[in-house]
Amino acid sequence: MLPKGLLKEYSRVITILTRAMDMIIVLFAGWFAYVIRFHEVTMSTNYLWAMVVGLLATTVVFSFFNIYISIRGQSFLRHVMTLLHGVLILGLVLASVAFFTKAGDSYSRLWFLGWIIFSFILLVFFRCSILLILRLMRARGLNERRVVIMGAGDLGVKFAQTVQVALWTGFRIVSFMDDEAEQKPRSFADIPVIQTPKNLGDYLDEADIDEIWLALPLHAEARVKEILFELRHHTINTRFVLNIFSLDLLNHSISDVAGFPVLNVRYTPMMGINRLVKAIEDRLLAFAILMIITPFLLFIALGVKLTSKGPIVFKQERLGWDGRIINIYKFRTMVEHHETIGAITQAKCDDPRITSFGKWLRRTSLDELPQFFNVLQGRMSIVGPRPHALPHNEMYKDTVRDYMQRHHVKPGITGWAQVNGWRGETDTLIKMQKRVEYDLYYINNWSLWFDIKIIFLTFLKGFLNRNAY
Repeated sequence: MLPKGLLKEYSRVITILTRAMDMIIVLFAGWFAYVIRFHEVTMSTNYLWAMVVGLLATTVVFSFFNIYISIRGQSFLRHVMTLLHGVLILGLVLASVAFFTKAGDSYSRLWFLGWIIFSFILLVFFRCSILLILRLMRARGLNERRVVIMGAGDLGVKFAQTVQVALWTGFRIVSFMDDEAEQKPRSFADIPVIQTPKNLGDYLDEADIDEIWLALPLHAEARVKEILFELRHHTINTRFVLNIFSLDLLNHSISDVAGFPVLNVRYTPMMGINRLVKAIEDRLLAFAILMIITPFLLFIALGVKLTSKGPIVFKQERLGWDGRIINIYKFRTMVEHHETIGAITQAKCDDPRITSFGKWLRRTSLDELPQFFNVLQGRMSIVGPRPHALPHNEMYKDTVRDYMQRHHVKPGITGWAQVNGWRGETDTLIKMQKRVEYDLYYINNWSLWFDIKIIFLTFLKGFLNRNAY
């Protein structure tokens, strides 16, 4: 019979084998795509070299995306989405190599596309197989981590309920421990609550507990130190569940700064590899879109010029990333007029300042098209919170909670708020609150896949909107 802790003992070996298996899968996917495309089993030399480059790029890209960290305690769907991001970036890296080395003409585009698609499908199938094996093992008590939660308060109970939903991860909560168990119910979610033993370390060893999770409030620092001191002679894994949910969090995470663990309470997701992915996404899409729409831009420019006096494009100051002031471009949709210094009047329904051609541009959002040049300049992103006029920022920053936190990322041409209907005039405070709520949700949940979803939804329903005038 396999020992209970087999996978824990050989986890490093298993990680190495997983990396090796991924490389084999990528090789097989390239060969299979070659057979499908050319109906030949033996690959030509130049395609073999391309696969060698792909193999080296796979190890680097997948490591950047932390694909080989344990998925224990992590949503499998989230792991698959991370894998998809990794494969897409791998494809971009290989395409970039082919472009800059001018070797693209030597390879079939259908083969390359098939290689990327088959790699993703087979990698997901491989992980599904691993997951099935792990579930079978855990059903028999193998590769299972037995956990005790110290603290049967609201935090401990909430955390336990969340973990119980994802039992496939291999954590099994044996019991709650509490210094005042007699004042608590006998169980929560079918997990018994017991009094903290006098000799905690010996009890955990005898009960064959793998981990203890300290779900204690932040002010219980003295008690946490007591427990850690009591367990100083034991090698049990100990985790501290931070009670941070009463704080205003934005893309929170734990990081290491000069050797000190630091809780990022409000933090931009655009750091490291994420920043690179976003930059590549923005530049490639903006360049491709501008190549396609250039004739249409000339048509709109002519329409603006012929229907009213004034410049074709106007610039306006807005707040960008980290609150820096940037100039954004738009096609002019209003007659020339003068605003009171320090105030900007929002466009309203049947606003007399809007030209007939400008009304059509605003309703279809075509007045925003020059902002693709802002994206190429690096001032904006294709997807992100819409930038507001400077006076509006001053107006709402003290009345809408966390309003300024939306500037933790670059402003976008389209965003999660816009595709959900929160665009146009914000004539009530509730409308602005909802827009900010959706903007912060985007920052908290940013991913390449989320950006692609928003772009897709923009094409479906984002251009024509009854709130745009």
